[in-house]
Amino acid sequence: MQAICFATNNMHKLEEVRSVLGSDFRVFSLDEIRCKEELPETGDTLEANAHQKAKYVFENYKQPCFADDTGLEVEALQQAPGVYSARYAGPQRNSEDNIDLLLKNLVDEKNRKARFRTVICWMSDKETYPGSVSSQTEKEKMEVYYFEGIVEGEIIHERRGSQGFGFDSVFVPTGHAKTFAEMTLEEKNALSHRSRAVSKLVKFLKE
Repeated sequence: MQAICFATNNMHKLEEVRSVLGSDFRVFSLDEIRCKEELPETGDTLEANAHQKAKYVFENYKQPCFADDTGLEVEALQQAPGVYSARYAGPQRNSEDNIDLLLKNLVDEKNRKARFRTVICWMSDKETYPGSVSSQTEKEKMEVYYFEGIVEGEIIHERRGSQGFGFDSVFVPTGHAKTFAEMTLEEKNALSHRSRAVSKLVKFLKE
């Protein structure tokens, strides 16, 4: 069984990712590798934030790892909240506050199109995964690879469901009647942005 670190302590994310990765991988959280620090997350893109977090863990804890960043991109709001999704309503990072603000900003808007986008950054020693793709600026010391997952959908007018987290209770994926918060973990993993990005990571690791 291969041991890797997922640079998060978000138990919802861990549960989703462990379910997708399956028994071939043992996925450690930040807490399990005794990383207690607040990871840097000051980028202005999902890619930059995922890279910052993965690089911090890789350089300080010396093991293969991956980090993700996810944004809700709403067409009528010029793709906001995007990279600022977790702190859309302020630095308190409260999901209910974020949803309240989103619904307020869309109250008279007919265009409810939106998408969730996840970017994963994988980082390891060259010797560990010699087939991976290098970042030009870090070529001498590490391998860096990015994986993206997107799911299209729309924002409904009120919350539905008690599962999931973040904006899940107001997001209905295209072709479905349920919000992410009304789906089981298995249903969500069959089509979610994060599972699509993780599936690409798994394919890469296995190959």
